[in-house]
Amino acid sequence: MPLIPEEPQIHESAQGPRATPSAGRTAPTPRPVPGPRPAAPPRPGRPGPARPAPPPQRASRESVPAKSAPSRPTAPAASATPQIQLVPASADGALDAAEEAVDLLLESGRAPGDVLVITTGGSHPWAAHELSFGEASYWAQNDARDDVFYADAAVASRATSRPVVVVAVNGGPEAAGATALSLAHAKADALLVVCGDPQQINSVLGAAV
Repeated sequence: MPLIPEEPQIHESAQGPRATPSAGRTAPTPRPVPGPRPAAPPRPGRPGPARPAPPPQRASRESVPAKSAPSRPTAPAASATPQIQLVPASADGALDAAEEAVDLLLESGRAPGDVLVITTGGSHPWAAHELSFGEASYWAQNDARDDVFYADAAVASRATSRPVVVVAVNGGPEAAGATALSLAHAKADALLVVCGDPQQINSVLGAAV
Protein backbone atom coordinates (compact mmCIF):
# COMPACT_ATOMS: atom_id res chain seq x y z
CA MET A 1 0.00 0.00 0.00
CA PRO A 2 2.73 2.59 0.74
CA LEU A 3 4.25 1.94 -2.71
CA ILE A 4 1.17 3.16 -4.56
CA PRO A 5 1.25 6.77 -3.26
CA GLU A 6 4.98 7.07 -4.07
CA GLU A 7 4.40 6.42 -7.80
CA PRO A 8 2.06 9.39 -8.28
CA GLN A 9 4.59 11.58 -6.51
CA ILE A 10 7.16 10.61 -9.10
CA HIS A 11 4.74 11.68 -11.88
CA GLU A 12 4.12 14.97 -10.17
CA SER A 13 7.84 15.62 -9.88
CA ALA A 14 8.15 15.00 -13.62
CA GLN A 15 5.49 17.58 -14.29
CA GLY A 16 7.35 20.07 -12.14
CA PRO A 17 10.47 20.30 -14.33
CA ARG A 18 8.29 20.46 -17.45
CA ALA A 19 6.74 23.61 -16.09
CA THR A 20 10.17 25.17 -15.73
CA PRO A 21 11.15 24.68 -19.40
CA SER A 22 7.81 26.15 -20.40
CA ALA A 23 8.90 29.29 -18.60
CA GLY A 24 12.16 29.11 -20.52
CA ARG A 25 10.18 29.01 -23.77
CA THR A 26 8.52 32.26 -22.85
CA ALA A 27 12.01 33.84 -22.98
CA PRO A 28 12.33 33.59 -26.79
CA THR A 29 9.35 35.89 -27.12
CA PRO A 30 11.39 38.92 -25.88
CA ARG A 31 14.23 38.03 -28.28
CA PRO A 32 12.59 39.84 -31.22
CA VAL A 33 13.05 43.08 -29.31
CA PRO A 34 11.23 46.01 -30.90
CA GLY A 35 13.78 48.32 -29.31
CA PRO A 36 16.55 48.04 -31.95
CA ARG A 37 14.05 48.56 -34.79
CA PRO A 38 13.33 52.20 -33.86
CA ALA A 39 17.09 52.70 -34.09
CA ALA A 40 16.75 51.93 -37.84
CA PRO A 41 15.31 55.40 -38.78
CA PRO A 42 18.77 57.05 -38.51
CA ARG A 43 20.05 54.59 -41.17
CA PRO A 44 17.53 55.65 -43.82
CA GLY A 45 18.50 59.20 -42.97
CA ARG A 46 22.08 58.60 -44.24
CA PRO A 47 21.14 57.21 -47.66
CA GLY A 48 18.53 59.96 -47.90
CA PRO A 49 21.00 62.84 -48.53
CA ALA A 50 23.18 60.58 -50.70
CA ARG A 51 20.27 59.92 -53.07
CA PRO A 52 19.46 63.58 -53.80
CA ALA A 53 23.17 64.12 -54.54
CA PRO A 54 23.24 62.05 -57.80
CA PRO A 55 20.33 63.89 -59.48
CA PRO A 56 22.25 67.24 -59.55
CA GLN A 57 25.24 65.40 -61.05
CA ARG A 58 23.05 64.00 -63.79
CA ALA A 59 21.67 67.46 -64.43
CA SER A 60 25.20 68.83 -64.70
CA ARG A 61 26.05 66.21 -67.32
CA GLU A 62 23.01 67.19 -69.28
CA SER A 63 23.99 70.85 -69.06
CA VAL A 64 27.40 70.10 -70.58
CA PRO A 65 26.06 69.27 -74.05
CA ALA A 66 23.86 72.33 -73.83
CA LYS A 67 26.94 74.50 -73.35
CA SER A 68 28.91 72.70 -76.05
CA ALA A 69 26.19 73.47 -78.58
CA PRO A 70 26.58 77.30 -78.41
CA SER A 71 30.36 76.93 -78.43
CA ARG A 72 30.21 75.76 -82.05
CA PRO A 73 28.78 79.01 -83.43
CA THR A 74 31.66 80.84 -81.75
CA ALA A 75 34.07 79.28 -84.28
CA PRO A 76 32.90 81.47 -87.17
CA ALA A 77 33.23 84.46 -84.84
CA ALA A 78 37.02 83.89 -85.01
CA SER A 79 36.91 85.35 -88.53
CA ALA A 80 36.39 88.83 -87.04
CA THR A 81 38.52 91.73 -88.27
CA PRO A 82 42.01 91.88 -86.75
CA GLN A 83 42.96 94.28 -84.01
CA ILE A 84 44.85 97.34 -85.25
CA GLN A 85 47.75 98.97 -83.39
CA LEU A 86 49.45 102.19 -84.48
CA VAL A 87 53.13 102.84 -83.78
CA PRO A 88 54.09 106.48 -84.50
CA ALA A 89 57.34 106.72 -86.46
CA SER A 90 58.87 108.79 -89.21
CA ALA A 91 59.39 107.34 -92.66
CA ASP A 92 63.09 106.90 -91.88
CA GLY A 93 62.38 105.20 -88.55
CA ALA A 94 59.45 103.02 -89.67
CA LEU A 95 61.70 100.01 -90.31
CA ASP A 96 63.29 100.27 -86.87
CA ALA A 97 59.85 100.61 -85.29
CA ALA A 98 58.69 97.53 -87.18
CA GLU A 99 61.73 95.59 -85.96
CA GLU A 100 60.98 96.59 -82.37
CA ALA A 101 57.36 95.52 -82.83
CA VAL A 102 58.51 92.13 -84.14
CA ASP A 103 60.87 91.70 -81.19
CA LEU A 104 58.06 92.46 -78.76
CA LEU A 105 55.79 89.97 -80.50
CA LEU A 106 58.39 87.22 -80.29
CA GLU A 107 59.14 88.01 -76.65
CA SER A 108 55.42 87.81 -75.85
CA GLY A 109 55.33 84.23 -77.16
CA ARG A 110 54.46 84.64 -80.82
CA ALA A 111 56.12 82.11 -83.12
CA PRO A 112 58.36 83.64 -85.83
CA GLY A 113 56.29 81.91 -88.49
CA ASP A 114 53.21 83.84 -87.31
CA VAL A 115 54.58 87.23 -88.39
CA LEU A 116 54.60 88.88 -91.83
CA VAL A 117 56.27 92.27 -92.36
CA ILE A 118 55.30 94.46 -95.33
CA THR A 119 57.24 97.57 -96.36
CA THR A 120 55.81 100.40 -98.49
CA GLY A 121 59.11 102.03 -99.49
CA GLY A 122 62.54 100.43 -99.66
CA SER A 123 62.87 96.69 -99.20
CA HIS A 124 63.80 95.29 -95.83
CA PRO A 125 67.48 94.25 -95.69
CA TRP A 126 66.47 90.64 -95.05
CA ALA A 127 64.25 90.55 -98.15
CA ALA A 128 66.95 92.13 -100.29
CA HIS A 129 69.49 89.60 -99.05
CA GLU A 130 67.27 86.57 -99.62
CA LEU A 131 66.20 87.74 -103.07
CA SER A 132 69.88 87.80 -104.07
CA PHE A 133 69.75 83.97 -103.97
CA GLY A 134 66.77 83.88 -106.32
CA GLU A 135 63.02 84.23 -106.02
CA ALA A 136 62.49 80.48 -105.74
CA SER A 137 64.38 80.16 -102.47
CA TYR A 138 62.89 83.45 -101.26
CA TRP A 139 59.26 82.36 -101.71
CA ALA A 140 60.05 78.87 -100.44
CA GLN A 141 60.68 80.45 -97.05
CA ASN A 142 57.27 82.08 -97.26
CA ASP A 143 55.66 78.69 -97.83
CA ALA A 144 57.71 77.03 -95.06
CA ARG A 145 56.48 79.55 -92.45
CA ASP A 146 59.49 78.80 -90.25
CA ASP A 147 60.53 82.42 -89.66
CA VAL A 148 59.41 86.02 -89.97
CA PHE A 149 58.84 86.83 -93.63
CA TYR A 150 59.54 90.27 -95.14
CA ALA A 151 57.96 91.41 -98.40
CA ASP A 152 57.58 94.62 -100.39
CA ALA A 153 54.08 95.98 -100.83
CA ALA A 154 54.37 95.38 -104.58
CA VAL A 155 54.69 91.60 -104.12
CA ALA A 156 53.04 91.15 -100.72
CA SER A 157 49.87 89.82 -102.34
CA ARG A 158 51.79 86.61 -103.00
CA ALA A 159 52.62 86.16 -99.31
CA THR A 160 50.47 83.80 -97.27
CA SER A 161 48.15 85.07 -94.54
CA ARG A 162 49.51 85.02 -91.00
CA PRO A 163 48.14 85.74 -87.52
CA VAL A 164 50.14 89.00 -87.26
CA VAL A 165 51.05 91.44 -90.03
CA VAL A 166 53.36 94.41 -89.42
CA VAL A 167 53.37 97.26 -91.94
CA ALA A 168 56.32 99.67 -92.10
CA VAL A 169 55.25 102.86 -93.87
CA ASN A 170 58.83 103.75 -94.79
CA GLY A 171 58.14 105.89 -97.83
CA GLY A 172 56.66 105.43 -101.25
CA PRO A 173 53.57 107.10 -102.67
CA GLU A 174 50.53 107.47 -100.49
CA ALA A 175 48.55 105.22 -102.82
CA ALA A 176 51.09 102.45 -102.26
CA GLY A 177 50.63 102.85 -98.52
CA ALA A 178 46.86 102.55 -98.84
CA THR A 179 47.20 99.46 -101.01
CA ALA A 180 49.70 97.88 -98.61
CA LEU A 181 47.47 98.55 -95.61
CA SER A 182 44.34 97.14 -97.22
CA LEU A 183 46.32 94.06 -98.26
CA ALA A 184 47.84 93.69 -94.79
CA HIS A 185 44.40 94.04 -93.22
CA ALA A 186 43.15 91.15 -95.36
CA LYS A 187 46.14 88.91 -94.55
CA ALA A 188 46.21 89.55 -90.78
CA ASP A 189 44.19 86.95 -88.90
CA ALA A 190 44.47 88.45 -85.40
CA LEU A 191 46.65 91.59 -85.23
CA LEU A 192 47.72 94.37 -87.61
CA VAL A 193 50.54 96.68 -86.53
CA VAL A 194 51.16 99.84 -88.59
CA CYS A 195 54.39 101.79 -88.07
CA GLY A 196 54.65 105.25 -89.64
CA ASP A 197 53.53 108.86 -89.54
CA PRO A 198 50.28 109.08 -87.54
CA GLN A 199 48.64 111.62 -89.90
CA GLN A 200 49.50 109.58 -92.97
CA ILE A 201 48.36 106.37 -91.27
CA ASN A 202 45.05 107.92 -90.26
CA SER A 203 44.39 109.08 -93.79
CA VAL A 204 45.37 105.66 -95.14
CA LEU A 205 43.22 103.86 -92.56
CA GLY A 206 40.23 105.96 -93.55
CA ALA A 207 40.73 105.10 -97.19
CA ALA A 208 41.70 101.45 -96.81
CA VAL A 209 39.65 100.10 -93.90
